[in-house]
Amino acid sequence: MVTHLWGKPAGMAGIVAVANAHDLAVLDDGSHAHGASVTGRKVGAFGLASAFSLNGPKPLSGGEGGFVLTDDDDTYHRVITLAHYNKRAKSEIPEGHPLARYAVTGAGLKLRIHPLAAAIAHDQLARLDGYLAGQAEIARHLTGRLAGTPGLEVAALPDGLIPSWYGLTLTYRPDELGGLPIERFHQALIAEGTTEFDRPGSTCPLNQLPLYQQARHAVPRPPALPPPVPGRGLPRRRARPRPHDQAPGLAS
Repeated sequence: MVTHLWGKPAGMAGIVAVANAHDLAVLDDGSHAHGASVTGRKVGAFGLASAFSLNGPKPLSGGEGGFVLTDDDDTYHRVITLAHYNKRAKSEIPEGHPLARYAVTGAGLKLRIHPLAAAIAHDQLARLDGYLAGQAEIARHLTGRLAGTPGLEVAALPDGLIPSWYGLTLTYRPDELGGLPIERFHQALIAEGTTEFDRPGSTCPLNQLPLYQQARHAVPRPPALPPPVPGRGLPRRRARPRPHDQAPGLAS
């Protein structure tokens, strides 16, 4: 799973090479990187599948929701079972596919995007390149003004890499400011009115988060079930429930 954090594409050439050498699938988290590219190839087009968020201030926003990109049929059908059970699953998963039998319930989840959010994001798609060009111009101005500022390091972009500039990341160098703690430095910035300087508190290796350290409180395990008795299944209804008429939907 590759995350293009803050809209800056990861080094995909090396990642794909390692994945191919070990027969691993590459999945992209492009939630920050809509429209970003590496040597002319868009983020999300390097692996088996990629996921993008449409939340709030993302480069492509629908207010909430997201979408998955893939050119692999089996992966597409699995996504359908997670998000679009029943009607769409029944119409798009081919008969005979191992997942077709689960079309009515899917995987027990309903993760499909709201149609209004999808429509808002789709309308913005044609203007995404212009939006990213504006973000790049702002980033050039800021990095030019911040270059050489004691305590701040502006990372240079590798050739061929075009970010989406969801965020402009800087590295703090306390040794250039007499060892000033980053907490004090951040407080000083806020006091001067630069409130857009942020210290994200959730960007760390996933394995360090409580969910992956002690998940039992957040994801309780079901009680152990007794082993099945050979030759006996679950009891079944002998009579089918009486069918009910369904009123037709209102015409729009």
